Amino acid sequence: MPLQSSVRASKKPLRLDDEVRFLRSWMEKPLHMGAVMPSGRLLARTMAQYVDPEAEGPVIELGPGTGAITNALIEHGVDQKRLVLVEYNPGFCALLRERYPQAKVVQGDAYRLRDTLWDVMKSPASAVVSGLPLVTKPMLTRLKLIRDAFIALAPGAPFVQFTYSVAPPIPKSLPGVSTEASERIWMNLPPARVWVYRKG
Repeated sequence: MPLQSSVRASKKPLRLDDEVRFLRSWMEKPLHMGAVMPSGRLLARTMAQYVDPEAEGPVIELGPGTGAITNALIEHGVDQKRLVLVEYNPGFCALLRERYPQAKVVQGDAYRLRDTLWDVMKSPASAVVSGLPLVTKPMLTRLKLIRDAFIALAPGAPFVQFTYSVAPPIPKSLPGVSTEASERIWMNLPPARVWVYRKG
């Protein structure tokens, strides 16, 4: 094979590599994955817009996978040093450490958030951004997750979650919690919506 063809063949698009990684992980453990493919750029940007890049405190991302939403957060102006990336899959953790060397990558279970972050957090978080497959979990598990997230968050800071479901991933009627939702993002595959929860 000519050298030029060899170089061209070795430069596969990064997005395609990420899609292959996601698909392989989903096939191995479908209920651990929030999606079959990485989040689309429009969905990732929509999630990032709810995070204040000037706020103090870390930004926690749950289930970053290959970093689609992580990229959007950085493009939105969030300093990589403020990112705490909580990922269950060890292969994705290795990839995230390579791609985001200044971020704090924590290999652990986001559904046991207090245990996972107990020795990591030094100050309240300014946002929690989640790509977890909440709708595949029992409602009590979802409520425990958001309760633990609110313990880690500064008052009024957002818990940002996307879902492909038409229904909200967490009920809108939680006492003392305000809820807002984006328009449905039809350009994402599958279409998705972003939900934002804040506790005063």
